[in-house]
Amino acid sequence: MRLLPGVPDSSPALSSGVLGFASAAFARLGFSRVSFGLANPSSMPAPASKAAASSATAADAGAGAQKPWLFVGLGNPGRMYKGTRHNVGFEIIDAIAEAEDISISSKQFKALVGKGLIGDVPIMLAKPQTFMNASGESVGQLVSYFKIPLNQLVVIYDDLDLPFAKMRLLPKGGHGGHNGMRSIIDHLKSRNFPRLRIGIGRPPEELGAISFVLQSFTKQEKEELEVTFQKGLQAVRIMVHEGFNKSATFVNTPQPSSEEIDRPSPSNG
Repeated sequence: MRLLPGVPDSSPALSSGVLGFASAAFARLGFSRVSFGLANPSSMPAPASKAAASSATAADAGAGAQKPWLFVGLGNPGRMYKGTRHNVGFEIIDAIAEAEDISISSKQFKALVGKGLIGDVPIMLAKPQTFMNASGESVGQLVSYFKIPLNQLVVIYDDLDLPFAKMRLLPKGGHGGHNGMRSIIDHLKSRNFPRLRIGIGRPPEELGAISFVLQSFTKQEKEELEVTFQKGLQAVRIMVHEGFNKSATFVNTPQPSSEEIDRPSPSNG
């Protein structure tokens, strides 16, 4: 049950400026263009010898194998939606960017995009600016242009069916009624990509779902979400360095409450 009609972006999807930004940004971060699927073989200098050619081919293959992870947070652009429940995906992307010192300042493919490293692993952070219901327009273009493997695309979004501030990390699945996810699945023509769901709770009986998801968080809820965002950040770090399965175990395994931790163990006698 997700809302707000998509508002398409009429600006051109590609321009020479996009390519220039990508090349310069990757060079500053120490990435080859090959690692982001942007290599142009005709522009590479010819090796001086057969041995050099073999070495260059191996190096190119290794660089090409290191595709970036793409983490996409879903939300709605504009000041009026900032800090609302429906924008929790944007907020966790901002938290990751701040922790890893990544600037999300480039406008590419109808999204605000940041590129950086977690350790030595290249990542991209994106916040589609198409409005929720058209998120797939942006995500589809990003995945296609940067040649992102679907198992390295992670979509982060709000979920009414999870308890507040709880997270669930899954390797694939349907849209569950979330129109942003519906749009992404339609554009990718696949549901086989990871997703990190963040619970926003159920609306009270006197408040409809539409009004509820467009509400701002209370002060207490914001404090609870800070803990969730820190766990989400840790999950992302585990994922890029140790793999999806280990990250999913970290996220999905119930943690003992503080009361359970403090409770004395029953005596054996």
